[in-house]
Amino acid sequence: ADLTGANLTGANLAGANLTGARLSDLTGPYLAAADLSGADLTGANLTGANLAGAHLTGANLTGANLTGARLYAANLTGADLAEADLTEADLAGVIGADFTGALNVPAKYR
Repeated sequence: ADLTGANLTGANLAGANLTGARLSDLTGPYLAAADLSGADLTGANLTGANLAGAHLTGANLTGANLTGARLYAANLTGADLAEADLTEADLAGVIGADFTGALNVPAKYR
């Protein structure tokens, strides 16, 4: 699905299958346990998003704004986080993340 330009601000997409989807404006969505494997989230605004337990394996998060996002126990195996802003993001229990090139990563995750 190509949801580029769709305003999903505050949407409840918990558990949704968005495998391979292309998304951009997602300020504050509820995506807990959603499957975003292989999704293209390049430059997406995910400020305050709840991605707890989400599957982001192989997702492209290059340049995404994840400020204040809840990534608790999310699977980020193979996800591209280059230039992604992780300011105040909850990274507890994150699985398989490579924070190389990501911005504002807390010291304990570097």
